[in-house]
Amino acid sequence: MTQLWVYAYNGPMTRPKKCRHIGCNPRVFYFKPRGIPLFQLEETSLDMDELEAVRLADYEGMYHEDGAEKMNISRATFGRILNNARRKVADAIVNGKALRIEGLSIKEEE
Repeated sequence: MTQLWVYAYNGPMTRPKKCRHIGCNPRVFYFKPRGIPLFQLEETSLDMDELEAVRLADYEGMYHEDGAEKMNISRATFGRILNNARRKVADAIVNGKALRIEGLSIKEEE
């Protein structure tokens, strides 16, 4: 029997993303400015691994090395993911955009 692994496609010359451990399961997937209908807003997308990096570093207060170990990635990769996530969140807040949380290929642990 063949097992299939699904990864995000990053383009023609990039490596597939490594399987990452995500420890949070958000109850909501949209945040938007109050009083403006969603269809009138631009969106910024936040991937699940970016949300997890923000949760570990900013909410849980973990150092990059500890957060990277929890996510099963390198410290440098954790830092890049965290910087991208913070930039996206700041863009949504400063420019009044909706923030959409979307999943990559997620495999739940048994």
